[in-house]
Amino acid sequence: MPEEVRSTSDSEGVVTHRFPPGFVWGAATAAFQIEGSTTVDGRTDSIWDEFCRRPGAVCDGDTGDPAVDHYRRYERDVALMAELGLGAYRFSIAWPRVRPDGGEVNPRGLDFYERLVDLLLDNGIAPWATFYHWDLPQALEERGGWTNRDTAYRFAEYVDAVLGRLGDRVPVWTTLNEPWCSAFLGYASGIHAPGRTEPRAAVAAVHHLLLAHGLGIAAVRAQAPAADAGVTLNLFPVEAADPDSPADREAARIVDGLQNRIFLDPVLRGAYPADMVEHLAPYGLTEHIQDGDLELISAPLDLLGVNYYRGHMVSGAPDNAPQGPSDWIGAEHVRFLSTGMPLTDSGWEVQPPGLLDTLIRVHQDYPAIPLHITENGAAYRDVFADDGTIRDVDRIEFLDAHLRAAHAAIERGVDLRGYFYWSLLDNFEWAEGYAKRFGIVHVDYTTQVRTPKQSARWYAKVISDNGF
Repeated sequence: MPEEVRSTSDSEGVVTHRFPPGFVWGAATAAFQIEGSTTVDGRTDSIWDEFCRRPGAVCDGDTGDPAVDHYRRYERDVALMAELGLGAYRFSIAWPRVRPDGGEVNPRGLDFYERLVDLLLDNGIAPWATFYHWDLPQALEERGGWTNRDTAYRFAEYVDAVLGRLGDRVPVWTTLNEPWCSAFLGYASGIHAPGRTEPRAAVAAVHHLLLAHGLGIAAVRAQAPAADAGVTLNLFPVEAADPDSPADREAARIVDGLQNRIFLDPVLRGAYPADMVEHLAPYGLTEHIQDGDLELISAPLDLLGVNYYRGHMVSGAPDNAPQGPSDWIGAEHVRFLSTGMPLTDSGWEVQPPGLLDTLIRVHQDYPAIPLHITENGAAYRDVFADDGTIRDVDRIEFLDAHLRAAHAAIERGVDLRGYFYWSLLDNFEWAEGYAKRFGIVHVDYTTQVRTPKQSARWYAKVISDNGF
């Protein structure tokens, strides 16, 4: 194994899992989850602003305003990043700030991101910018949203506007964050914005999101040729509950296809997986593919972002009854089973081995590409100790276990070059509102006071030592 990732014997204070030189240590956020100021400086509604107004759509009726007021408090937040020693900060740019309603460029929106980027650079923190983290302008949704091919071209215009201002200073761009969520949670099950339950719409959204990715990569190559560019996918290992059961194996194949391969294959291989083309034929996938689309979608990338939280164990017993709108189009009889692992506050199983499996799978099954873990984290209930500290031992154990899995992947030859914890700050967690806390920095939502948790100090030590 390479010397720079060699494990040594455990002893107190000794780094036993050292990462390669230049490994990127960071934390991640997203615009709608932290910025607030949703009507300030020309910003207009996104699909999430509208979704939050829908009764029962978001826990406790929470909205994205004020979130954690990052739009006004970004200087303090960058200072926190510097205190923790972050080498990089992954954030998203709000489309409704830059081109409100999907229309003309709004210079005041770009001004904010210019201030943020310059401050990050002044503090030695590399800005990693994501163009799309789910906040489609509501005006574009009213014209069809991601079911409308034209939205991909409006996305390209937005990307051009951002690059025109920031292309010379941001070293890494990602086009989309988790298009699976945008397509399937937004248009199939409807538990995310825009809240539609239309399987054919979800399938159209898959292709148009990927087309937007391809157009975005082309724009980065044209306007910021020195920058690295990629996309971020949320990947899940999928396991058949009974490997000897044909029904369970079939369920695993379908879920893996809809979760992982329907995005990995066109981006990295230039074609949709044949079994998913057949599976989604009744929902019109091929109707949306035009000449040249897959060439755009599969343009060479500099990196692939991997968001990992957990895996799936599935059963495909034929007597399973459908349970209403599903993310899993054409797989309504599939059941998702517990593996018995401990749960986070979100009810998600803690499955560190799945991270190793996921990284090895991409490394072995797809063309060589540098990987970064662009999100990995857990929600836990934070309790203040008598001395005012937040001793989030569960989160530290989660981090420790997943970093061990990441280190093991490197030892196995995976070209893994960075890790970003989700999230820097407690924030608006989509349909969960403010009920779940993922941050390594606690936010009092009444006072907006930030308090680094014990996990933040632990992570800062990992960054300082380039290992643990």
